[in-house]
Formats: sequence, C-alpha cells, structure tokens
Amino acid sequence: MASVLNISAYLFTPIADPASLRPVLQERTDLRGLRGTILLAEEGINLFLAGSPEDVRGFVEELRADERFAALTTKESWSADQPFRKMLVKHKREIIRMDRPAIRPAAGRAPAVDPMTLRRWLETGLDDEGREVVLLDTRNAFEVDHGTFSGALNWRIEKFTDFPGAAAAHREELVGKTVVSFCTGGIRCEKAALVLREDGIDARQLDGGILGYFEHVGGDGFDGECFVFDERRTVDARLQPAG
Repeated sequence: MASVLNISAYLFTPIADPASLRPVLQERTDLRGLRGTILLAEEGINLFLAGSPEDVRGFVEELRADERFAALTTKESWSADQPFRKMLVKHKREIIRMDRPAIRPAAGRAPAVDPMTLRRWLETGLDDEGREVVLLDTRNAFEVDHGTFSGALNWRIEKFTDFPGAAAAHREELVGKTVVSFCTGGIRCEKAALVLREDGIDARQLDGGILGYFEHVGGDGFDGECFVFDERRTVDARLQPAG
C-alpha cells in the first residue's frame, strides 16, 4: 500500500538569511521524521520531501506561515517505501544552478501555460492565436531518455548551465513560434523561459512541469516516464513509481 507522501515544491522568493534558516529547517524536518532535500539560496527555496502525510503537510503549513513562503505550492505523489535515505538542508548559491545571476524569476516570471491549455495546443500543434507551438525539453539528456513529450525539441545538454549557450545557438529555429519550455517540476523551465525571452523568443513555461501535467491531465502526448531524483528513479503518468 502506498502510504508515504512525496512532495516536490519550489518558490523563487527573496531570502536574506538562507544560511541562518538552514539549521531551523533541518531541526523542523528532523522532528517530524522527514527525509529528502531542501535547497536554500537568496533567490528562493527548492524541496523534495517524503514521510507520513501528517508530517509532510504539517511541515508545509508551518513553512507557509512565513510570509516569504506563503505562495508555496506542492506536487504530491505516493510510494510504498521511503525514497530518500536521509534529510539534508543545504545552503546554495542558486536553488537551480544556471550561472546567470541576471535571471531572477522572483522579479517577474515568464508567462505560464497550464496543463489543460497545453493538451489542447498539442492536439492541433497551434496556440490559440494559430501560431506554431514548439515544445522544448530543458532537462539533461539522460532525463530526456526516460521520457518526454512527443515531438519535443531537446538539445542534449549535459547540465543546466549549458542551456543559455544552447539557446543562443538554436535561436533562429525558434523565432516566430510559440515556445513552451518544460522540465520535471517547473523550476528549470522557469529560468529557461526567461533566458529565451531575453533572446527575443516568445517563450512560455509549462506551469508545474511534467509532474503537474501528469497530475491534471495524465499522459496524453507524453511518451515514456518522468525521471525523478530519488530512489523511485521514474514515475508514470499516474505519478506512481514505474520501476
């Protein structure tokens, strides 16, 4: 029986004291018996947690009581076993490394496309204004190999810091089209869409990433499984471990 609640969440929000917040969150998660990873940086928070439903949701509510994290939303899935070995809270320079400090989602997001709208666009290949839609997978090549949207572009990058250079090299093939960037849970495609827009591309991000699409739509238009960074390795369109 799947009794372990798994959540992923992120929020770009200014955090002036990530180093001092780290031991506070470590203590709170340890007290609740949670396992997973929380990344803290001046640009925001990124977390993957698993535990009992009461403890996971209780921690999230406690976190949202801090006005900096009030807008945090989570994506939930279930597993029979605990997919993490320990609980780590880390202070990083970025919650998702791109090495482009000018890209600051907290100052303004790129437009988002909700899962239901994307499914409608996938049926015709056109957006609501009749323009060609191009899906762009912003994940690393090994993740793409487990599954991606049918017909999506991917540039076979090895790490996310390679994305800005790849975007510049492929700019001309995207001009004049509606580009929807996507990733696992939304954090990478949020930065990626801003990079593309800086380069003059009409880029949007898939709200909630692949996991959000699975939650609201299912697997329509998606081939394979979604790689996740824990011992489940991949989940299917029902958000169940696929291994």
